Amino acid sequence: AKLILITSLILGTTITISSNHWMLAWTGLEINTMAIIPLICKPHHPRAIEATIKYFLTQSTASALILFSSMTNAWSSGQWDITQLSHPTSSLLLTMAISIKLGLVPFHFWFPEVLQGSSLTTALLLSTLMKLPPITLLLLTSQSLNPTSLTLLAISSTLVGGWMGLNQTQIRKILAFSSISHLGWMIIIILYSPKLTILAFTLYVMMTTTVFLSLNQTKILKLSTMLISWTKAPMLNTTLMLTLLSLAGLPPLTGFMPKWLILQELTKQEMIPAATIISLLSLLGLFFYLRLAYHSTITLPPNSSNHMKLWLTNKTPNTSAAILTTLSTFLLPLSP
Repeated sequence: AKLILITSLILGTTITISSNHWMLAWTGLEINTMAIIPLICKPHHPRAIEATIKYFLTQSTASALILFSSMTNAWSSGQWDITQLSHPTSSLLLTMAISIKLGLVPFHFWFPEVLQGSSLTTALLLSTLMKLPPITLLLLTSQSLNPTSLTLLAISSTLVGGWMGLNQTQIRKILAFSSISHLGWMIIIILYSPKLTILAFTLYVMMTTTVFLSLNQTKILKLSTMLISWTKAPMLNTTLMLTLLSLAGLPPLTGFMPKWLILQELTKQEMIPAATIISLLSLLGLFFYLRLAYHSTITLPPNSSNHMKLWLTNKTPNTSAAILTTLSTFLLPLSP
């Protein structure tokens, strides 16, 4: 069953990415949603079931809106081509539907909840692979979307993603809010330089995958357990700290590259206020990444926790995690 579900996920994503016709793109999105649902509700837990239902309702609403917007467009222009989105109402509807699918502010409420209710591997799928089809649709239609609404969505996403991540203790929720603020960075540049959106998305996927794989190795779900996980896998926690700082976008690491290029492009487009606001808002994100990094590599917890110290594990190291860690920390000096 797992094989069928994973294959369906890849198939749905591929269909949406490679389609020209609205119906085909919609079918791909539906296959995707249907395939991820059993994966979310696999742990028989009330939280998982609740997450599944929330996910299903939001995604089906977004799918209906996409269908509605493409039909309105086909009605007015007489063709179903994705790149020819000429009707203003349908482009507005599409922006709404995609932001529900991606979890952009103000449609972000489902995302942290769903991530909190699913396992770490499912959460990884939800925050990386499931974001690819909607972003592709945005890239294809970006010429006909409204720049003001996109910039507003982007800035509010960075704001809320940074702001609401400050107070969280659950690691999956923190990563959900980090995902929301990264999406804000991708969306703000999509009209002016789609290549940068693709770059930001690729690097984000790489860094997030590293973080989730590292957490999966040590089975950490809360900040309090992260405090004492240092003894369990010291090397892994050190690299996890570097990856988290890279996600925050600190200069010598990979995560700084997309932010740098996006800010440069925004200043070229004479969007100085937007660039200033979004770079200031990334400081909010930096705060909680620093907190995570501090928690991951602290040797002696300052407060005496009532958890037992964990034993050092001699598990076989994860090769993919090692490669991904290297990439998510050292790609900036290598980039041309």
